[in-house]
Amino acid sequence: MLLDVAGLQQADGSFAGDEFGEIDTRFSYCAIATLSLLGRLDAIDTEAAAAFINSCKNPDGGYGVSPGAESHAGQIFCCLATLFILERLPPVSDPADPLPEWLVWRQLPCGGLNGRPEKLEDVCYSWWVLSCLALLRPQMDWIDGAKLTEFILACQDPVSGGFADRPGDMPDVFHTLFGIAGLALLNHVELGLEPVDPAYCMPVKTINKLRHTTSDK
Repeated sequence: MLLDVAGLQQADGSFAGDEFGEIDTRFSYCAIATLSLLGRLDAIDTEAAAAFINSCKNPDGGYGVSPGAESHAGQIFCCLATLFILERLPPVSDPADPLPEWLVWRQLPCGGLNGRPEKLEDVCYSWWVLSCLALLRPQMDWIDGAKLTEFILACQDPVSGGFADRPGDMPDVFHTLFGIAGLALLNHVELGLEPVDPAYCMPVKTINKLRHTTSDK
């Protein structure tokens, strides 16, 4: 696995998704998160990887799939989380950086979040947007958490228990994961949710256990 993942890094620091060579910042995140959990970031050129991610930043503060591509909340998560894992993300966002405001504007009057301007709300962006805000600044006071919570819970199916993209739609595993993860980032411990790591979308205790395991090898 290690050679397969590390071998997908390209000369410019990006990562291909497979042998056919498609480049996407999602692949960078997947590769770097995987190697990080294995304790083997030393197998790649981390400086080049971070440089490629930074080249994908747009004037609006967001990031796309590649340099010059449209900003999208899902890609912004991939890029910020990658920089965070590589320890290349500043602990406090630059006040002149438009990204936090771009993220805040993803909340719509219904309380839900969208992935880019002029799009509908979707419960999965409860994770993609909130995790970015958590990585930039741990406090969740940039958005209306109460209204977002109301929206997320409205997306839950009362029969199956799963979550849909929007209220009234069919629930699925994808949106159930990110709906619950979003509620966890909002610190709803009364729902039995444990702290979740904003860079990995995994319970903090699981990440700590994995790091302890890899450090012992």
